[in-house]
Amino acid sequence: MLLAPMSSRLNTETVGIKRDAPQARPDSSRWRNWLGVTPFFLFTFLFIVLPSAYLLVGAFRNNSTGQFTLGNFLGLFTPEILSAYWVTIRISAVTALGGGLLGFMMAYAVTVGGLPRWVRTTLLTFSGVAANFAGVPLAFAFIATLGRTGMVTVFLKTILGLDLYDQGFSLYSFWGLSFTYLYFQFPLMVLTITPALDGLKREWREAAENLGASTFQYWTRVALPILMPPILGAMILLFGNSFGAYATALSLTGGFINLVTIVIGSQIKGDILYNPGLGYALAVGMVVVMAMAMMIYFALRRRSERWLRQ
Repeated sequence: MLLAPMSSRLNTETVGIKRDAPQARPDSSRWRNWLGVTPFFLFTFLFIVLPSAYLLVGAFRNNSTGQFTLGNFLGLFTPEILSAYWVTIRISAVTALGGGLLGFMMAYAVTVGGLPRWVRTTLLTFSGVAANFAGVPLAFAFIATLGRTGMVTVFLKTILGLDLYDQGFSLYSFWGLSFTYLYFQFPLMVLTITPALDGLKREWREAAENLGASTFQYWTRVALPILMPPILGAMILLFGNSFGAYATALSLTGGFINLVTIVIGSQIKGDILYNPGLGYALAVGMVVVMAMAMMIYFALRRRSERWLRQ
């Protein structure tokens, strides 16, 4: 007799709770979540989209009359401009290959090589700083170290009797500039390739060893084929990073090396070689080259991530 009233009371209270519960309604404040990424889109529009559009329009505009012309792009095929592209591509390729190999070996040593944890932390911290250290400070640091009166140059000459500049080395030459670029190239490689090395699974090596494979066979037939897309992708990223460098080369060599970025600066703000339209066309050509490099990088990175997720 007492159970029935209590049961009906519980049912009544449950219904009341359900009626009083707030109804599910669509999130009306979802648009507020877009506020967090609004600065990103604004930054992209102001400093990427608008400058690119301005360069593209200026590349097809005559400097004197402002009318449409293809003369600026035809000027890209002159020997001086083609030489600037060739020198820039050579430096970018050399530093991408050298920085890629050096960075890969360092990343291998602190990940797969089994070095102490503090070495990995120190290397990654240094790489994060050095990858963004360029321009005038980097040029001054190398001049103070390896210039004609630099500390290392003077030390080798006075203590060991070795004069680097008598042996053919020059910091202000093609190879000197390439050596300087390596300072920010190999740290970028370390930061880029370390996650891929961390993604190598122990099961793959154990399976290879169980099948009788040696260490050399494991790396040549299992690890390197998997790591090849991220390695090549990282080197392409290094190529683009070197291809767009300007302040370091200008501060170190004073414009004596014929790079595309230096030619663009002389054409846009120079007193003698003032031709903004040609400078815009040169910049558009650089954008095309770097866009192609980045497309290849993202394609290789996507392929490597597919491997590492398996």
